[in-house]
Amino acid sequence: MADSTPAQEALARRGLMFILSSPSGAGKTTISRMLLEADNEIRLSVSVTTRPPRPGEKDGVHYYFVDDAEFDRMVDEDDFYEWATVFGHRYGTPKGRIRAALKDGQDFLFDIDWQGTQQLYQKDQQDVVRVFILPPSIDELRRRLEARGQDEKQVIDARMERARAEISHWDAYDYVVINENVNACFAKVREILDAERMKRQRQTGLIPFVRELMS
Repeated sequence: MADSTPAQEALARRGLMFILSSPSGAGKTTISRMLLEADNEIRLSVSVTTRPPRPGEKDGVHYYFVDDAEFDRMVDEDDFYEWATVFGHRYGTPKGRIRAALKDGQDFLFDIDWQGTQQLYQKDQQDVVRVFILPPSIDELRRRLEARGQDEKQVIDARMERARAEISHWDAYDYVVINENVNACFAKVREILDAERMKRQRQTGLIPFVRELMS
C-alpha cells in the first residue's frame, strides 16, 4: 500500500515564536505545560543568565549560564530580543540561537508578560504569534488566586491590581482566549498554533513543491 501521508506534512517550514500571556491566575502556566507535554515540535525558550546554576540545573536545558563579560558581549552585539535584571542577576532571550533554530522549523514557546511580548514583537514581527489568555471574570480570577492558598490577602490584592493593568493590554495581541474551562482553552490554543504553522509565508517548502507541480 502506498504511503498516504499528505505531501504538505513533509514540507519544510520556518518555525515561530509562540507567546502566551495572562494575568496571574488566568492559566498561562498550566496551558504552557500542557502544550509542551502534548506537542513535540515546540519547546520552551531557554534564557541566558548570569545567575549561577542551582543544584540539578543543566546548561542549555534550564538556562544558558554565562558570566558578566559574556552577557555584556551579547548586549553589545545586540544578541538579545529582550533582557532585564532580576534580583541582581541578568536574564535575556538569545536572538542568535533562536533565529538559527527557527530556520530549521523549530517552534519556541514564551511564557512572558506584555512588556516582554512588546520587546520581542518589535525585534522580530514576522516570527511572533501573540496569544493573551483572559479569566472568565475578575471574581473568578480572585477565587483562583485564593484557592492556591499561597498568599496573604494583601498579596492577592496587589496581584489583582496588577492583573487589571495587564488585562488593559489585551488588544496588543493577535489572539485572545477566555479560559473558562482549561481543557477547552487548551484546545483553542492548539488550534491557533496549528493554523499559524500552516500560513503560506511559513511554508518555505511550498515554492519548490509548487514549481515541481507546474513543471
